[in-house]
Amino acid sequence: MPRFGESVDRYLRRELLPTVWCPGCGNGSIVQALAMALARIGREPEDVVVVGGIGCSGRTPFYLATNALHTTHGRALAFATGLKLARPDLEVVVTSGDGDSLAIGGNHFIHAARRNLDVTLLLFNNAIYGMTGGQAAPTTPTGSRTSTSPGSGSTERSFDAVELAMAAGATFVARTTTFDVQEMPLYIERAIRHRGFSMVEIITQCPTYYGRLNRLGEAPAMLVWERDMTGEPSDDQHGWKTGVFRDDDLPAYGDLTGQNSVRTRA
Repeated sequence: MPRFGESVDRYLRRELLPTVWCPGCGNGSIVQALAMALARIGREPEDVVVVGGIGCSGRTPFYLATNALHTTHGRALAFATGLKLARPDLEVVVTSGDGDSLAIGGNHFIHAARRNLDVTLLLFNNAIYGMTGGQAAPTTPTGSRTSTSPGSGSTERSFDAVELAMAAGATFVARTTTFDVQEMPLYIERAIRHRGFSMVEIITQCPTYYGRLNRLGEAPAMLVWERDMTGEPSDDQHGWKTGVFRDDDLPAYGDLTGQNSVRTRA
């Protein structure tokens, strides 16, 4: 595996660094993991499109030396669908937040999974709306404090993105965290190589809002919190299960009609 800072320069726009993200945000680690995954696969930057929505995760395409598409709130997968149908030869990676994908973009999420469209979704889950003021998100754990649930915390049950993706028909589903820096690029690589709709949910820290409001400390302490809150799918003692939950070989959207006939896989 390429080590941090090695063999990934051609996938990064280093002239735009440092990023606009808050100090301690985990999104930079995800960008690095995506660059490492692309380096392992070996696809040329011009053959890859990174599609971003609105929110903190939507800044991701700016820092990658691939093609980029910055779209509207909740519609990243809709734009990715049109792009993939028009250019099935391109590798399409969507970077979207938990609010972007599961709230306003929820319908696009389930139908992209249902169709088994050959795109990869990296779902950045920081359990809060980080760009617009720390409001409760669909993934905010019950009882967690946000700017819109400041007292005893959120009373709503949270979405499980893994369960939702599998129920909707996604053929590759995985979850990891920004604590697992060696695991992230491996899961992203597997997702990109997979033919069909693939989703990797990445639990990422937001010390500015979620960490501060829930007294979890700065980024290092939040990474330890991620470690302690996750476990194997068979471990009932943790909040989030991590690992690969599904990896099925089924026809991708367009395979049966010949729409993907020009598709090449590295």
